Amino acid sequence: MLSGIEENVLDVRTHSKDRKLIVINPRPVMECSLDILTELIKHKTVTLRARGDSIPVAVAVANVITENILKGNSQIPEITVDSESQGINGPLVSIIEITITKTN
Repeated sequence: MLSGIEENVLDVRTHSKDRKLIVINPRPVMECSLDILTELIKHKTVTLRARGDSIPVAVAVANVITENILKGNSQIPEITVDSESQGINGPLVSIIEITITKTN
């Protein structure tokens, strides 16, 4: 499973040594959740980024991790919602970034 997450990593921007940015693509929620959990164990903070049709997957993954798998041991300190244009006169595409922090 972990090899599958490498396809989803758009940018490993290092906000600090314990933070990783992961781009969510349309995939099964539980498969993605387990991959993100593996990264969350390695890094204290993980930021999920999703665009358009991938936003419900990112929200579901964040809920599975914080409410089921790491209940009481994780939190979502920040959620950012934005949109960007697809070129000149192009449609707007929604973007969400969900930051998950492991507390223990």
